[in-house]
Amino acid sequence: MTAVVAEAPTTGANRALWTSTAAFTTCFAVWTIFSIIGIGVKDQLGLSETQFGLLVGTPILTGSLIRVVLGVWADQIGGRRVFAGVMVLAAIATFLTSYADTYGELLVAALGVGIAGGSFSVGVTYVSKFFPPKKQGTALGIFGAGNVGAAVTKFLAPFVMVAAGWPAVAQVWAAGLVVMAVIFLALTKEDPEQQARVREGRKSVPMASQLSVLKNIQVWRFALYYFFVFGAFVALALWLPRYLMGVYHLDVKTAGMLAAFYSVPASLFRIYGGTLSDRYGARAVMYVTFAVSVLCTFMLSYPPTTYIIEGVTGPITFRTEMGLIPFLAVIFVLGFFMSLGKAAVFKHIPVYYPNHVGAVGGLVGMVGGLGGFILPLAFGALNDLTGVWTSCFVLLFVLVSVALAWMHFAVRHMEATASRKGVGEMMPELPEMQGFGEPGVVVPPRRAGPIADWRPEDPEFWRGGGRAFARRNLWVSTYCLLLSFAVWMVWSVVVARLPAIGFEFTTGQLFWLAALPGLSGATLRIFYAFLVPIFGGRLWTTLSTASLLIPAFGIGYAVQSPETPYLIFLVLALLCGFGGGNFASSMANISYFFPKAEKGNALAINAGLGNLGVSVMQFLVPVVVTMSLFGALGGQAQIASDGTQYWMQNAGFVWVPLILVGSVAAWFGMNDILSAKASFAEQAAIFGRIHTWLMCWLYTGTFGTFIGMSAGFPLLAKLVFPDINALKYAFIGPLLGALSRAGTGWVSDRFGGARVSLLVFLVQIVAILGMIFFLDARSFWGFFSMVLLLFVASGVGNASTFQMVPGIMRQEVDRAEPGLPDEARRQQAERESAAVIGFISAIAAYGAFYIPKAYGSSIELTGTANAALWGFLIFYVSCAALTWLVYSGPRGILYDVERRLAPAKAAALPA
Repeated sequence: MTAVVAEAPTTGANRALWTSTAAFTTCFAVWTIFSIIGIGVKDQLGLSETQFGLLVGTPILTGSLIRVVLGVWADQIGGRRVFAGVMVLAAIATFLTSYADTYGELLVAALGVGIAGGSFSVGVTYVSKFFPPKKQGTALGIFGAGNVGAAVTKFLAPFVMVAAGWPAVAQVWAAGLVVMAVIFLALTKEDPEQQARVREGRKSVPMASQLSVLKNIQVWRFALYYFFVFGAFVALALWLPRYLMGVYHLDVKTAGMLAAFYSVPASLFRIYGGTLSDRYGARAVMYVTFAVSVLCTFMLSYPPTTYIIEGVTGPITFRTEMGLIPFLAVIFVLGFFMSLGKAAVFKHIPVYYPNHVGAVGGLVGMVGGLGGFILPLAFGALNDLTGVWTSCFVLLFVLVSVALAWMHFAVRHMEATASRKGVGEMMPELPEMQGFGEPGVVVPPRRAGPIADWRPEDPEFWRGGGRAFARRNLWVSTYCLLLSFAVWMVWSVVVARLPAIGFEFTTGQLFWLAALPGLSGATLRIFYAFLVPIFGGRLWTTLSTASLLIPAFGIGYAVQSPETPYLIFLVLALLCGFGGGNFASSMANISYFFPKAEKGNALAINAGLGNLGVSVMQFLVPVVVTMSLFGALGGQAQIASDGTQYWMQNAGFVWVPLILVGSVAAWFGMNDILSAKASFAEQAAIFGRIHTWLMCWLYTGTFGTFIGMSAGFPLLAKLVFPDINALKYAFIGPLLGALSRAGTGWVSDRFGGARVSLLVFLVQIVAILGMIFFLDARSFWGFFSMVLLLFVASGVGNASTFQMVPGIMRQEVDRAEPGLPDEARRQQAERESAAVIGFISAIAAYGAFYIPKAYGSSIELTGTANAALWGFLIFYVSCAALTWLVYSGPRGILYDVERRLAPAKAAALPA
């Protein structure tokens, strides 16, 4: 039998949907009733944590185990009758619960109450038959939002329990379920498939046939995902009142209402998850869900901890602990993304298995529901065994990490197999190790995914859509890179204010904090440069952007107390290097998208506007630290020595919402290019090219200057010119450097990167001489003007040196591999160019370390920064000589190539 696929919802679809949603909400409220009345029972009977967990989880067990059978029955005899029967039976069991006196009787009653949870598989089967596949994601998302019934119980049940006792809660909820069953029967009709079966006199499919599809491994994959997104949701919905009372010492009413703060978004936003799954594909939603959940559960799993460090002058003690408001904020985010994941999983079932929705949906729902039973038991057992409240979140962190890794490697395996067979574009949205639904069902190709055919050098391909794809990836990448630079360099502003708010760090320690992000960022770039061809640009950009949340949150917490040890600041400074590492992967990724004629400009825009993050940070952070930007959520102000209030935590927290936006935009807005995939061994050929190392030297002279001066100038100016508030002007230099890079890429494309680079190094020599002169003259404005000239020149040089790389590598590959076909040499040159761009950016980024450190060492040893400036001058002279001798001079390898650029461009202009 083949399911009939309609293009529009059938008559009565909306009424069936909304009535079913209301009925499921009522059932879910009953299903989770023990999360509230169980607290009263626990106190009355003196139950242990494990006994309490078993009582709360027992209804979840029943509701989970019967989902397969109820789902099949809904397919066989119609969902309407089964749904009404479930509500009536659950109401009877709930009413009888109020008469239970012992723990054993309560467990038996809880088994009956659990029947209400089986309504989910019945409703999925019933509702899905009214809607076409392209609308089922949204429809099932709306139906699944009935999970909000858990919040209804948490809002209302505590008041009823306090007023009349826990038995009254059971009686009132049972009555509500009976009323809902009557309303449901009055307003709905049987689904279209059941009506057609009755008209035609067809028999229903036997249960054995319905269950045969469960041998497909894909079904069990879906069940694994649902075990976390739904099972963990139910578990937390049941556990949070107890957790809040135990950790934050709240009363039952307050704990219940705050627990609803998690349950509401984890339910209502399921509707939005269905819409996103219809629009972008469920696999993309699943990736984002799991990635954010890993981050949230990691933050929640860290227990309140008191550290004692044996310092030079005695023990140093400090404490870390997540307050109630930050806890609620993180749990809200976790609930939101879990709601998206729940919708994404069930988006696929009626599409892949339209003839077995009941069986497949029942099994997936059963496994998810079992999570709601097993996990509360595990939470209670972990509390008893470890005595640590946050152990429940440690378990969830492990669970979601395994789910994410399993899904990712399964997906990559299938993509690689499909790519080898040449059918990569027809891969479905959630490819698994084997199995793509039942026979005779066409699985829709995913909307978001890798691009198999990418020919930017083909003018027709480029004009026909290639440019649009490339530009979208460019702008998303640029935004994420801007955030990366902002987080990378945030210490350059923060360290200058630490002494004023009570941190007793020496000058050397402050310079180390300003320099360490540069050290770690440069080191990470070495690895990041090779990761895009291995993982894919879209996934890596998403993950690397999301990783910025770690230092952003860390800084926000650390700066709030002068008791925070210097060691913690050193670790956070190193973690800021995540932002610096992102540059290498970002540039390597974007280099694949554009033809050679536009590559210089594209890379200049990506890097130049990305570099703008330094200026944005140096302008924004001094402003936001003077206001209570996040209210009570952000913490208390710090009082400076002059009585001024500062909220230094905002220097980290202000980036959090922007990073979340960037991570989502990267996943939903970027693409992977399959031809760009390569192993590390294939990319390692660049280490044998002499020009890789020469370009490292030159790019250090341009980008190393830009990033090193960005990190070192604020603190240098404050120490050398203490009477000038240089922080007000610190952002101007990085701003000019970023804009000059973004705006001058076309100059190198037209006249040649080597010739422009030579001019840049000559200007930098002049700027350094001017800095030395005005520093000796004690003229801040003269010194600052030379710094700005250095920033502008370095920005132009950043674009010009990158523009040189593709031309150099094409000549190198042609020379080294003359026997390869032209297209193979082009692809090899593209891969090597991307790797070289990433690698030289890694080496040059050490400028963010050695320039601030050189300033600090020079001041400590000689009392002035002159020694460091003379060292920079010698280095720029060597860069100019190298550029002339190897690249731009008469014997340079780019001499003839660049002399042909300007005439060719001129000839192309219209008369």
